[in-house]
Amino acid sequence: MKDKKKINKERQMSYDSLPSSIKESLTEEEKQLFLHAEKWPDSLFEKLEEFIIKD
Repeated sequence: MKDKKKINKERQMSYDSLPSSIKESLTEEEKQLFLHAEKWPDSLFEKLEEFIIKD
């Protein structure tokens, strides 16, 4: 069965560019949130804080 959620290409490219140690630290749920969610939980922001550009 194909995933009903279409993956945003920019998010996928961003995920792919993360260091492997960061990707390995993400749970499957966090990975799905990274790729699909409109709002991330604080725990995901904490894991990715060094890669987030603040306005």
